[in-house]
Amino acid sequence: MDFPSLKKALRAKDFQPIYLFHGEETYFIDQLEADVQRYALQEHEKAFNETIAYGKDTEYLQIVDAARRFPMMADRQLVILREAQDMRSLKQLEAYAAKPSPTTVLVISHKHKKLNASTKLFKNIKANGVVFEAKALYDNKIPNWINNYLKGKKYNIDQAASQLLAEFLGTSLSKITNEIDKLIINLKPGTTITTAIVEEQVGISKDYNAFELQRAIGMRDHVRAARIVNYFKANPKAGPLPMITGSLYNYFSRVFQVIEGLAKRTSKQELAKQVKVNPYFFDEYVTVARNFPQAKMPGVFALLREYDLKSKGVDSNLAGKGENELLKELVYRLLAV
Repeated sequence: MDFPSLKKALRAKDFQPIYLFHGEETYFIDQLEADVQRYALQEHEKAFNETIAYGKDTEYLQIVDAARRFPMMADRQLVILREAQDMRSLKQLEAYAAKPSPTTVLVISHKHKKLNASTKLFKNIKANGVVFEAKALYDNKIPNWINNYLKGKKYNIDQAASQLLAEFLGTSLSKITNEIDKLIINLKPGTTITTAIVEEQVGISKDYNAFELQRAIGMRDHVRAARIVNYFKANPKAGPLPMITGSLYNYFSRVFQVIEGLAKRTSKQELAKQVKVNPYFFDEYVTVARNFPQAKMPGVFALLREYDLKSKGVDSNLAGKGENELLKELVYRLLAV
């Protein structure tokens, strides 16, 4: 069951006796857990019928005992096991999962990683309840996700602004939604969010950010790249080196795919779809592919790997060099490739 379908079922109070929410993207897990908690019980039923436990402080018998109780003055009871990945005896819930109580809704929230699908616990939950894997979204999916999230709140956002937010905020949906919710507090529903609004409300410069730096390098615009590097030097939090190297790696990975596609004479429309680049930005990638032909790409990736390691202290020559100097070096060397 996918995320929208599962949310719809929970809000319709169509409950299963046991749920496993597991995976890397904690936002999805938190949202589903909150929906179960909101709709499984009425407020006056929660005092006697809601149990919340944490994996680090809980043994499996405590969960089994809670789940086997009968509800008091309610149709069901709710047991939520949070941070299940920290529970040492988690796998011993397999016997309960093989025959869960029909009057209990047990939610197992297993964050940051998947539960092994070959375990009996996983198989028993899947056979008798619902398993939902909260997969992290790829970078190229984030702008569209931002668009849909804002539409759900009755706002619009232009393509450049959604791309800017995606580049600046990364792939953590919890972080993204937190920033977006703060962004729209003072905006009227129906507003179209632009880069100017993002710059003012979130504190991202529309002219000096990781997105603009990668464009300046891709277009071989030495002057603009130098200005952005100087901005990051004056505002270190705006452009930490690990974020920049990650952004550039994703950018040039897409450029490399475009180079290969053009060599195969793939149409622009089809290639944009394959590379998962918004058609709005695709012509830019074609230009960058000419500026950095295939023969130069190994040098680009080698530099990005080198400076990613340096940013993490994996280099004997790092002493005395801060992130600003390393970023300046990286940009200079990329433009010289």
